[in-house]
Amino acid sequence: MLQAQQTYPRLLGDIGGTNARLAWASSPGAPLTDIARYRCADHGSLAAAIQSYLSEHGKQEGPRACGIGIANPVTGDEVKMTNHHWSFSISQLKRELAVEQLAVVNDFTALALSLPALGPQDLLPIGGGVASTGEAMAVLGPGTGLGVSGLLPAPGGGYLPVAGEGGHCTLAANDEREAAVIEHLRKRFGHVSAERVLSGPGLVNLYEAVTALSAQVGSHLDPSEIVEKARQAGDPHCEEAIDLFCRFLGSFAGNVALTLGARGGVYIGGGIAPRLLPELRASRFRERFEGKGRFQSYLAQIPCLLINAAVSPALIGASRALEIERYRCPDH
Repeated sequence: MLQAQQTYPRLLGDIGGTNARLAWASSPGAPLTDIARYRCADHGSLAAAIQSYLSEHGKQEGPRACGIGIANPVTGDEVKMTNHHWSFSISQLKRELAVEQLAVVNDFTALALSLPALGPQDLLPIGGGVASTGEAMAVLGPGTGLGVSGLLPAPGGGYLPVAGEGGHCTLAANDEREAAVIEHLRKRFGHVSAERVLSGPGLVNLYEAVTALSAQVGSHLDPSEIVEKARQAGDPHCEEAIDLFCRFLGSFAGNVALTLGARGGVYIGGGIAPRLLPELRASRFRERFEGKGRFQSYLAQIPCLLINAAVSPALIGASRALEIERYRCPDH
């Protein structure tokens, strides 16, 4: 088995349903370089995107190891993305890349693995609370989908990541308006998961639901247009969609915090939340996060921290996954 220092240089990837971010790690502790983003729709496969990256950045010799965080469950050799058409065999990808080590993990498992490396400059608080050292940490984030993971303290020190699909848990209402929105979505989708509202497509679903409940026909808007119309034009349906998004996100984050006992903090990633920081801070997000009856005081002590790092932390987590035996593709 290769020692960690022998698995450099490394190719690292953070693969979402919309974009693939790739980077290069030349040696242990060195800053990531040649960070690039590719639209998934522009490439037929993950392997094709990686080959484009290697060619464009002059990496003819290729990496010795590769760590990938991908927006999908990773439960065996075959990976088929939920929110994109890419699918591949991990063992085949290892052969195509000719690497000595390959680790493929859920993208939020990778993000969770990066949490200990984040500093105050990478985090923006939403509300109060102070993280307890050595306690469980939760991470969640709305993007193309809704990712959820966490870190649990390990015996003897350090942390172990939790790999799950919490974004597909059933969404709950907290008042009559939320119940009406969920009922509208239930008629449309059947099962209404948290991801149905807490994602880029989910914000569109919320906008379409509130316009329909108002017996009006809304415009065909994408998430960025909904935010712009709420901020610039004061569109009431866009404003309510964002308000509902913030409220649902607060309730869901509180549920995750209670489930994991995340006294080490709740970290919010993904591509949507950073764009809504003013709305989140002004909304009922924190009220809903703490609004769990007898456990309000427990949750009031837990900080919610928006991840705002210059470099995708999941790339760091993908590298750390190569240090964990169970995440590495076998050598044979």
